[in-house]
Amino acid sequence: MYPEIEPFETGRLQVSDLHNLYYEVSGNKSGKPVVFLHGGPGGGTSPKDRTFFNPEKYKIILFDQRGSGQSTPSASLEENTTWDLVKDIEKIREHLKIDKWHVFGGSWGSTLSLAYAEAHPDRVISLTLRGIFTLRKSELDFFYQNGASHLFPEAWEEYIAPIPEAERRDMVLAYHAQLNSADEETRLKAARAWSKWEMATSRLFVSAEDIKKAEADDWANAFARIENHYFVNEGFMRQGQLLDPQEIEKIRHIPCRVIQGRYDVVCPATTAYALKKAWPEVDLTFVPDAGHSAREPGTSKLLVEAMDKFSDLQ
Repeated sequence: MYPEIEPFETGRLQVSDLHNLYYEVSGNKSGKPVVFLHGGPGGGTSPKDRTFFNPEKYKIILFDQRGSGQSTPSASLEENTTWDLVKDIEKIREHLKIDKWHVFGGSWGSTLSLAYAEAHPDRVISLTLRGIFTLRKSELDFFYQNGASHLFPEAWEEYIAPIPEAERRDMVLAYHAQLNSADEETRLKAARAWSKWEMATSRLFVSAEDIKKAEADDWANAFARIENHYFVNEGFMRQGQLLDPQEIEKIRHIPCRVIQGRYDVVCPATTAYALKKAWPEVDLTFVPDAGHSAREPGTSKLLVEAMDKFSDLQ
């Protein structure tokens, strides 16, 4: 990872009558532009997200997606769909007067990266993706219903605790009711439990820092409500849309590097492999000692190397 740096520009962009997005630019003002698409949805950005990129070579653009981080209104589900976010990325690109840029995203950020690239392939120089997630029902069922629970039984017990036993046949739907309850304490209790489940399973070695993050009400509320909103609505796309041959054909010419933790249980390796099968030109590497997080040493090292390699592309 490169040393932490401060942005040379921060700003806000009104992308609809309701939503106002926070964005920032750091690194080299004349460098190759790269946009960082954060996870969740609802996760927001962190100053550490700048450190994947060589600040001497890259003009680094970070922004908080609708309802996330410093964007307002916080945790809002209105006008908040995959395709709203794709339009927002274009609005930011146009606002910053960028012609083409590199696109970097992990987890939900990989979903949004693929959706954006398939919608605007002429604006993407390269794709660097981690923890591939395409929002198919099988992926959601594995993590939220019956799969990861077999590997993290103690964390699973905490995750299911807020949901009455009779409602556990569809955990995403059951959580949807509680995360949108009129009672604030019900909402926050559900948000903390939902968020803690993901934080407790994101690394090969569980991070106390991640767990603590899930206990912060404002962050957990945005993260859990927006994630659940997208998952209940199946990402606002048809099943398997991002892997459809006609969609892949639009982006086949774009250099794409995928870094996938072998023991990622949030976004299991089978999805990265499905992407590779649909798009054989993808350069896929399984990290043998990593789970889901971009911060695990083997994963972060390969992500930085990928961006270093792509820095010479026009």
